[in-house]
Amino acid sequence: MDRVTGIGGIFFKARDPRRLLSWYQRHLGLVPERDHDSVSFPWRSVDDTNSGYTVWAPFPEDTSYFDPSTKPFMVNFRVADLSAMLVLLREEGIEVDDRVEEYEFGRFGWIMDPEGNRIELWEPRSPPHED
Repeated sequence: MDRVTGIGGIFFKARDPRRLLSWYQRHLGLVPERDHDSVSFPWRSVDDTNSGYTVWAPFPEDTSYFDPSTKPFMVNFRVADLSAMLVLLREEGIEVDDRVEEYEFGRFGWIMDPEGNRIELWEPRSPPHED
């Protein structure tokens, strides 16, 4: 079973996320998604059989989204089979959040590493096949 298939996103806490995002847009050319405070970087696999995106997003400094971690960042990793991955990690003694959330763009689960970093695992929805 594949474990992690790539980085889905980098998330970090900021005192003023919108101001910081404006700074990155002005000076580095990072253009936020419409109606979102994040930037998506699209990509295609080397063999051109798969495409996706990696998200970069500042979060408010007081966000509880990274809880129970007290760290100012969270990495999101893409996985092929979230359910199987969470079962395997539990069997290996990893702290796994009981919650799994599902959205139009995929399913999410969370674990903690030994240093207290919250890690988000994301199983993206498969894009519809073109006939």
